[in-house]
Amino acid sequence: MNLKQKAFVTTIKKFYTTNGRHDLPWRHTHDPYRILVSEIMLQQTQVARVITKYDEFLNRFPTVQSLATAPLGAVLTLWQGLGYNRRAKMLHECAKTIVNEYNGVWPRDIATLRSLPGIGPYTAGAVAAFAFNVSSTIIETNIRTVYLHHFFPQGTDVPDAALLPIITATLDNTDPRSWYYALMDYGSHLKQTIGNKNTQSKHYSKQSKFFGSDRQIRGAIIRALSSKNTSITFSNILKEISSADQERLRVQLTKLISEKMVEKVGARYQLPQ
Repeated sequence: MNLKQKAFVTTIKKFYTTNGRHDLPWRHTHDPYRILVSEIMLQQTQVARVITKYDEFLNRFPTVQSLATAPLGAVLTLWQGLGYNRRAKMLHECAKTIVNEYNGVWPRDIATLRSLPGIGPYTAGAVAAFAFNVSSTIIETNIRTVYLHHFFPQGTDVPDAALLPIITATLDNTDPRSWYYALMDYGSHLKQTIGNKNTQSKHYSKQSKFFGSDRQIRGAIIRALSSKNTSITFSNILKEISSADQERLRVQLTKLISEKMVEKVGARYQLPQ
């Protein structure tokens, strides 16, 4: 580690000691299941929204076994309010894989974690670090913000390939769990105080408009079905989502059926039972 990197590490650790979000509920567990739930929920969702839902979800599904044996419809219903319902489905699939293929025992190595449904490079590394204190180089939006700010302050179109060697060099291999939490908290602080440095990244892409999108229609269909205790007809769905174009609604409903997130029983529709 060079002098600049050492000074950087000191800055991050000092910030975390005095300003870290030490009371976040998922930071008080080493259970890989609970950590995975938090990581999946936190994808593209603000921390404040996740906290309440995290506790509610774990009260209903306290173990990976309880989630694996639950019907997907129950999981999707409880997920409402977080958006991006595919995350709930993949979390459910992951739980079933852990129970059915790994006898409920979580793998610790990143390669195996990455092979699980819905688990990408960052999530695998996060579960390994936060549950098992495994040291590996990971990057996500807040971590990227920190390294762009400190090492590429005037950079544009900066690729992750330029950041990863510095992340590796400054990684606390004895306590990666605390180090990555510190980076994330500092990154969140930077976003609130100086703006989104991720616009300097080569991998930055502006989030697509939600209102009027297919994603909004899909979410509205799941929400309409989750609010009912029984199956409903297409006309019922259309009544619940009166602002949607009928043909677009049919297309997205058909896609949700093909993805096994909605079931069609006769002329009626329901969440998977």
